[in-house]
Amino acid sequence: QVQLAESGGGLVQTGGSLRLSCAASGIIRSIYVMGWYRQAPGRERELVATITSDGSAVYADAAKGRFTISRDNVKNTVYLQMDSLKPEDTAAFYCYADVLNLRGSRQSYWGEGSLVTVSS
Repeated sequence: QVQLAESGGGLVQTGGSLRLSCAASGIIRSIYVMGWYRQAPGRERELVATITSDGSAVYADAAKGRFTISRDNVKNTVYLQMDSLKPEDTAAFYCYADVLNLRGSRQSYWGEGSLVTVSS
């Protein structure tokens, strides 16, 4: 079993910054993709950014130029640096990991969510 522990959410004013972290623990052989999704009240969960084990990143249009995703493969941790935050960024942010376990099978895991609130 794999657990994803998120941290770093909170309340920030418009234009401010936050850094989210997500550490994966458990029986892990390797992690292909890690990333962040978010879900605002009344809306569906949407992609924010993902990053592969070799550092290739993909960003949603809303995140380009403001958010930076990074990863520490040794620590099995993914980060999301969020700058120039806007009220419309207010959402629960969920960590995601695509894990290869010791049996050689892949499985996706989600964190419990970290709330980000941007005040105007």
